[in-house]
Amino acid sequence: MPELPEVETMCRGIAPCRGATIKTLYRSRCRLKPIQIRPTIGTLKKKLCGAQIEAIERVGKRPVLRTDRDTFLVFEPRMTGLLLLADPPDSEHLRLCIELTPAGGGRDMQKLLFWDRRGLGTVQLLTESAYARLCDGGKLGPDALQITPLLFRQQLGKSLRAIKVALLDQKAIAGIGNLYAAEILLSAGIHPERKCYQLTDGDWQKVSRATRQILRQAIRYEGSTLGDGTYRNALNKKGRFQNHHQVYGREGKMCRRCRTGQVKRIVQSQRATFYCPQCQQP
Repeated sequence: MPELPEVETMCRGIAPCRGATIKTLYRSRCRLKPIQIRPTIGTLKKKLCGAQIEAIERVGKRPVLRTDRDTFLVFEPRMTGLLLLADPPDSEHLRLCIELTPAGGGRDMQKLLFWDRRGLGTVQLLTESAYARLCDGGKLGPDALQITPLLFRQQLGKSLRAIKVALLDQKAIAGIGNLYAAEILLSAGIHPERKCYQLTDGDWQKVSRATRQILRQAIRYEGSTLGDGTYRNALNKKGRFQNHHQVYGREGKMCRRCRTGQVKRIVQSQRATFYCPQCQQP
């Protein structure tokens, strides 16, 4: 599932679209159940054809195209969605094609593609006020790359939940997914089953520091492509951070942090959690 580092990588990968003009957009021919696109394609064409892409933004795990018409095209990749400037992994799961005229009026047409193997992703066009509500209306918490120890404590410090479960709550902290939560807690040396209210100020400082460190490192390596090979960057290339996982997906193997502990796997809220009992004491 694309998490913050993968989505941030998508946004950086499609940066060449900035300044381009939307020529047209259409659903690709697909025999599979169509993804949710709001409003209809016809309405999107009326509102977006001729619009210029002013900026590429990210809200939590959502890439966003901001246009010069004060509208925001928001993509939610969910489990398997990708934004691509290159040929997709296959044509069968291609969901939306946006044809662009490059900045400066060049003749070479550019295509921005939304590909989604499982078809759970969504695309929606928001007005400026609706976009502001998405960003600031309580639907998403502070961005994980910008959050401070104080904000962590304010958002989660009184929670009765286990810290690993709480980190996945997008209304509390936006952008942390299952994979990176495991890596963050290992780096912070905190057991995933510790209750949030039990964490000290020093613990929150460790979690905050580890969050920034792990996410920035993952972005530098362009995200994690796991065993199913689904995730790709905008040029349809694999990420490389999976080669640097310390505990995620490494049950029974040596912890790469301490080199002595054996990685354990438990299930929390129906999600797999990996941790090192040597580094992460209860």
